[in-house]
Amino acid sequence: MTTAFVLSGGGGLGAVQVGMLRALTARGIVPDLVVGSSVGAINGAFFAGDPTPDGVEALDSVWRAIRQGDVFPMDPRAAVLGLLGRRDHLVSPAALERLLRTHLGYDRLEQAPIPIHVVATEVARGTEVVLSAGDSVQALLASAAIPGVFPPVAFGGRLLMDGGVVDNTPIGPAVGLGADVVYVLPTEYRREGLQPSRSVLGAAMRALSIMAEQRLLGDVDRYGKLVHVEVVPPPPIPVRSPIDFGGTAHLIDAATETAVRWLERRPRAHPSQRVRVHHHDGQTTISVGRRTRRASSAGFDRRLGAADHPPAA
Repeated sequence: MTTAFVLSGGGGLGAVQVGMLRALTARGIVPDLVVGSSVGAINGAFFAGDPTPDGVEALDSVWRAIRQGDVFPMDPRAAVLGLLGRRDHLVSPAALERLLRTHLGYDRLEQAPIPIHVVATEVARGTEVVLSAGDSVQALLASAAIPGVFPPVAFGGRLLMDGGVVDNTPIGPAVGLGADVVYVLPTEYRREGLQPSRSVLGAAMRALSIMAEQRLLGDVDRYGKLVHVEVVPPPPIPVRSPIDFGGTAHLIDAATETAVRWLERRPRAHPSQRVRVHHHDGQTTISVGRRTRRASSAGFDRRLGAADHPPAA
C-alpha cells in the first residue's frame, strides 16, 4: 500500500495544514509521497524535509512568525506599474523566496527524505506540470506564483505559474504516482456571506478558491472510484481572507483539535466503499474509496477511463 498526502492551495489558510499534519503524525500516519499545490506545495515540501513531529513543530514555528509582509509585501509603485500593464505582477517574490531559502533545509526536490511532487501550471499551454526534481525554492515559487500577483517562474525551459490554476488539490497526480491511499489536507475559504473583496490580492485568491472548491468535489468523486481517499476536515473557522495572516495561531490550534477529533471518531472505512458525504462539527466532509493495485501510466489511464465510463449493467 502506498500512502500519499495531498495538500491544497489557499494562501494564509495553509496554516490549517500544520494542525492536520500534527494530528496525522501523532497517530503514526506518515506518507510514502507528498503532492502539493501553491501553499500546499510549500507546506508539503517543509514536511517532506522532516516528516516527524519535531519537523511539524518547526513548521508551526515558521507559520506563527509570518506576517503579511513576509509573503505579500505591498509596494505601491510596483502595484501601479502592474495595473498600467508595464509589468506582469503586483508583488515581488523576493520576500517569499527569502523565507523559503532560510527555512526549507534542502536545495533540490529530490533530496527530500520523502518524495515531494510540486504542481504548477505551464503559462503557454495552461496545462498541469508536476515537478519532482530540480531547485526546490524555484519549484515552490512557481507553484505559488498567483497570476497577476507574483511573476511567473522559468523552470526547466518552461514558464510556470500557480498550480492552483489547474489543480489546487492534486489528487490525480498522487494517484498517477501510484498512491493507493490518499489523505487530502484542504484549506478552507468560505464563500457564503462574504462581502466584496477590498483588495486585488483578496479578489484573486477568492477567484482561485471558488474554482478549486468545485474541482475538489469532482476529483474526490472521480478518483474515489480508484483508490481510498480520506479528506481531513478543516476547522469551522470564521470567514477570513487567504491573505490575512493575523489569526495563524488560532487556525493551527483549531485545525489540530478538529483533526484529532476526526481521527478518533472516523469509521474504519472498507476499501470498497464509494463516495460518502457526512457532517462533522458543522463541516461537510467527504470520505470515499476503492483500493486498487499500483499501475503503470498506461494502466492508470485505462482505470481512469473505466471510472469515468463504467460499463452498462
